[in-house]
Amino acid sequence: MSRVSDETRERIKSDAFCETLGIDLIELDSGFARTELTVTEDLLNFHGTPHGGAIYSLADAAFAAASNSHGTTAVALETNISYLEAVDVGETLTATANETHLAGKTAEYEIEVADESDDRIATFRGRVYRME
Repeated sequence: MSRVSDETRERIKSDAFCETLGIDLIELDSGFARTELTVTEDLLNFHGTPHGGAIYSLADAAFAAASNSHGTTAVALETNISYLEAVDVGETLTATANETHLAGKTAEYEIEVADESDDRIATFRGRVYRME
């Protein structure tokens, strides 16, 4: 993997939406990213479980970081997520994004969201258009 430039790393880390939700960028490399979010009461839905939008945002943040890690602006073409398990307040979730395909103007990523026991709670896939 090639090194991510300091400028690219800082641009990705300065995401205001992630800051608002409490999503932290933990690791970043070329085509790879890891983000974390601790589930708080503010992120629960009316069932008392984490809102799907919060989990989606965690995965999407890892997707965005990994896909933009090359220093080329990448914008989402399509995404999907499968929710597998619910977690409790206080649990820290980790989303790990891996680049699975990079060819010309498009790239594909698989993101696994796991709980503290490393059990998968969601699977996210996304494709981007690279604006070279």
